[in-house]
Amino acid sequence: MDIITGNILKLNNWPDGKIIGIAKNISTQLASQGLDREAVLSQLDAVRNNPGNYLADPLMADLARECIRLTQKDEPSVDTLLESPIPFPIWGREQIDDGAVAQMNNAMRLPITAAGALMPDAHVGYGLPIGGVLATDNVVIPYAVGVDIACRMRLSLYEVSPILLGQKKGMFEDALMQQTAFGMGSKWTGSKKAQHAVLDDEAWYATRQLKTLKDTAMNQLGTSGTGNHFVEWGSFELHEPMFGLQPGQYLALLSHSGSRGVGAKIADRFSKLAMEKHPDLDKSVKHLAWLPLDSEDGLEYWLSMELAGRFASANHYIIHKRVAAAVGLKETAVVENHHNFAWNEKLADGRNVIVHRKGATPAGECVLGVIPGSMGDAGYLVRGKGVSNSLSSASHGAGRRMSRTVALNSISRSERDEYLKKNNVTLLGGGMDESPQAYKPIENVIAAQTDLVDVLGKFTPRIVRMADEPGDI
Repeated sequence: MDIITGNILKLNNWPDGKIIGIAKNISTQLASQGLDREAVLSQLDAVRNNPGNYLADPLMADLARECIRLTQKDEPSVDTLLESPIPFPIWGREQIDDGAVAQMNNAMRLPITAAGALMPDAHVGYGLPIGGVLATDNVVIPYAVGVDIACRMRLSLYEVSPILLGQKKGMFEDALMQQTAFGMGSKWTGSKKAQHAVLDDEAWYATRQLKTLKDTAMNQLGTSGTGNHFVEWGSFELHEPMFGLQPGQYLALLSHSGSRGVGAKIADRFSKLAMEKHPDLDKSVKHLAWLPLDSEDGLEYWLSMELAGRFASANHYIIHKRVAAAVGLKETAVVENHHNFAWNEKLADGRNVIVHRKGATPAGECVLGVIPGSMGDAGYLVRGKGVSNSLSSASHGAGRRMSRTVALNSISRSERDEYLKKNNVTLLGGGMDESPQAYKPIENVIAAQTDLVDVLGKFTPRIVRMADEPGDI
């Protein structure tokens, strides 16, 4: 067994101090596994060069953290806003309220902003507008990702006729009622508790917070949130041959939800942490405080965000598996995409940036995605065109044209129900603030971004399950 001494590590440019002891200990363990000296040094260098990739590695985590601490810059952050916003393109401007545009203008004055774009479903949010896409230089903004980290869509297609929804409506309604769980405190217990490989992910043990969130994940796996989250049966019209299917009408299941309490707690902790680190940031953009990705805090957030993404994906997998099994079906094809996330990408000019899509769908060249409407309106399967000045993005839905408060005060139950009846939609649960009239017409939103995506198919909802209204729980 090759023994790697402190002197050998120093000859390979490892600095004096605590890090030498950590590296020596790891070297001994790697050598005991049969690795030769060159292979061990190569493994150590990999950690030194990309420590953020090893925060969840049981053997390498301590070394990774020490590498981050030694290279972290203590320079004061420049929090002064640019005098004027960096110009950015807007799709569907006539459908977007001035408040959302003002928010985006503020975001484009951040000293760490590289580029941005505003999608046609945009409306006012916290910090960054919903529908806002923001590219930054080596920093991540927790609030620009959003509270429901990795909120996502999943569309499953079944090689059977949607006529079944009318013939066996009760069976399909029962599947939604019995195999889904909605609401803030919703969870599965006993024999209905879900199992998935995501619960064995090593990242749950990478930080103190994630360790405390694993129980939340175990309880909420396979559940959905409140608000605009849904699971719905519908008819899907495929426009061109794909997935081994010919154009035509198919039964489909569509869901929208995210990372539940896991993502919310991650967002809360790191948003507050970012704001604490930028006390002098202008109040207009205080929610857009950032964390450098060469810092321990920034890398911990990134690791946590990515784990929340895997957890959100697992939620949808469990939901679709259970609901489909209840009616004796197995999907032929699946399309899944997410928003409320950050990606490491390249701009057209070659710069590496962090692209935040808060309520915006990735639309890179040939990338598939789903853009849903409201509880009573169609959704669309799309293929991205990779348009560079949109940062390869598209809308994530129809987008609100009324706030929840305005919707509650202006839309009557009879108006909502008449709209649903006209569109042949059966609603199970659902708050009045999610009425179709509270949303922009999805057809207008799709028409505003034909240069960003091609439409490949149309989903028409028939039986929609959402969280019950507060008084009905």
